[in-house]
Formats: sequence, C-alpha cells, structure tokens
Amino acid sequence: MEKYVVKSDKKLRYGYTTGTCAAAASKAAAYMLFHEDVPETVEVDTPKGWLLTLNIEDPEKGKGWAKCGVRKDAGDDPDVTHGMVVYARAEKTDNEGIVIAAGEGIGTVTRPGLSVKPGEPAINPVPRAMIIKEVMKVLPEGEGVKITLSIPGGEKVAKSTFNPRLGIVGGLSIIGTTGIVEPMSTEALKDTLALELSMIAARGQKEAVLTPGNYGKSHVLKSGVDESIIVSCGNFLGFMLEKAVEYGFEKIWLIGDIGKLIKVAAGIFNTAGRVADARAEIMAAYGAHFGAKKETVDKILSSGTSEEAMEILEKAGIDIGEFSKFVAERIADKCSWYTGGRLKVSVDLISQKRGLLARVRRDENW
Repeated sequence: MEKYVVKSDKKLRYGYTTGTCAAAASKAAAYMLFHEDVPETVEVDTPKGWLLTLNIEDPEKGKGWAKCGVRKDAGDDPDVTHGMVVYARAEKTDNEGIVIAAGEGIGTVTRPGLSVKPGEPAINPVPRAMIIKEVMKVLPEGEGVKITLSIPGGEKVAKSTFNPRLGIVGGLSIIGTTGIVEPMSTEALKDTLALELSMIAARGQKEAVLTPGNYGKSHVLKSGVDESIIVSCGNFLGFMLEKAVEYGFEKIWLIGDIGKLIKVAAGIFNTAGRVADARAEIMAAYGAHFGAKKETVDKILSSGTSEEAMEILEKAGIDIGEFSKFVAERIADKCSWYTGGRLKVSVDLISQKRGLLARVRRDENW
C-alpha cells in the first residue's frame, strides 16, 4: 500500500488491519465458492474511505468449500502481526445469510468489558461488519455461506501482545476501527489502555491503580495490591483519568517516578518528553519555593535528571521528604482539578534510587 504520512520528519507508510485482511479474504473465498475462476486480487472498502486492492494467497477449492488468504501489511508500524496471513474458508450452508466463525490462531474472549462478549471469538464489531458487507457483494441471492477465519501461528504471536492481559486466550484478535494501520498511531495505544480500564469497570470495580511504567507497577505489587486492577497509563494520564470518570470509577491510586509525575504537578497530563519536558523548570520553581537560592536554581535548571536535581536540592539543605510531599500533594490536587473533583486520587511518588518519596492519601481505605 503506497500511502504515506510524515511524522517527526520521517515519511512512514500506512498499512491495513487484520480486519481488512479478514474482509478481503472472506470476500475472495466466497466469490471462489460460487464461481469457477480464482481471482488474483480482491477489492475491499475500508471504514476510512480508502478502497484497497489486495493480493490473494494460497487459493484452494473443494466440493462445497473454498479457501484463500490475505497477508497483513502493517506498513511502517511496529506491529507483531505484520506479514502474517489471515485465511478465510467459505462453505455453503442450507440457510440464507452469512455465519462467521473462528478457527486456528483466533483468540476467544474470556472476560467482560470488551466489545465482544465472553465465550465468543475475538472478532471485533467493525471487522465483522466489514466481512458481512464485502461477502454480500459476491453472495448470490438466496444463498448462505459460513466463513471460518484462521491465522496460522496466531496463538504463539498473541503471547507478545496485550491479548493475555485483556483476557483473550488462544490466539490473536481480528481488529481495526478504520481498516487502516496508521504508523506509530498513539490512538491505537490509547484505545488498548482504555480497554484494560473498561474491563476492570465491567467487573464492578470502583477503584483502580494507574502507573506510567513498570517501575511503578513493581512498587505497587510489593504493597500487596491485586494485579488485576493495575493499569498502565503510559504518557496518557489525562486521557486515562477521563476514561476513569467515564467508566464510573470513584478512586484512583496513581503511582510513578518523580521524573515522570513531576510534570503532572504543573498540570501537564500528556507526559511524553516531545510534548512537554519541563522537569527541570518545575523542580527549580519548587526548589525556590522551599528557599533555594539562585545558584541552586541555576544548577537545577542545568541538571539532566530529576535524581540529579534532588541531589542538588539536598546539598542546598532542602528536606527532600518535605519537598516530595509538596510535589505529591500538587499532583493529587491537579488530578482532582482535571476531573472536576469526580475522582479521589491518591499518589505514591517514587524514585528508582530512593524508593518511596512521598505518599498522599485522599481516601483512607487505600
């Protein structure tokens, strides 16, 4: 697929989703089932509005069935399913209409909270609708067909995806909301993070733990917290707080390294360095609040890490415990402000070198 987007001065190629592959393979297999010829390519519409022409691989036909595959092309996105082949097997049925089933390498949903009910194959609503739409274009009037999807090797590859954490077992998901893979898409990552939160809410939970990274997760696990309520927020704390409100949560425990969360103390809710890296400036301002002189402030502004900045503050005679407590309080207050007071947000501020720096509890039950 020769469509491109420029990000960070790099020209990156778009790809197409497993859902698009499934729709294209299903259409081609259904066509083969009712016609003598075997097409080399198939056209498929995507929800994004792009019409794609995709190559058909491994076509086979037998009495009452036909099968073929379409190879996944993720473009320049680092997608683990890139290059895998999504197969569709079409079989004639006695009843009019289209039945969709899953075979090898397609996972099964085991937990509530996803767009697919527990016990059903992990074929999301948009790809399912795409499959039906494309197959209907070639299905003769009055005929019925069963489409069985499969992805050889899918069960093994799925172990390196979010699927196990989402409760999808036995294989990959047939996914995609636009049919198109945008390289290095932050929206796709955010959707996945939000899914984890929605699944916790679906179990009736009103509280969850958010942490930007693995260090925060390791810290909270040592506190004996159930791992099933811990969700990574990555750099998208603001987005995840909004989702927490949307899903009906009442309490959030935010745990993270001071180097990341110091930004939140200043009201920065996308903590990606390219978006806003004001760590030194915030540390310097708070240092001045605690009486740091210009010489100390200048050193902090020139520091490379938050750990280094804390060492500078400590050498200047500033109590790091009091300083950290102040920062943690600011973080909790900013999160409360961001959500309009609809969440009680507790904070553990930590440091890889120093461990727990400060703890702020806005609910005594945490």
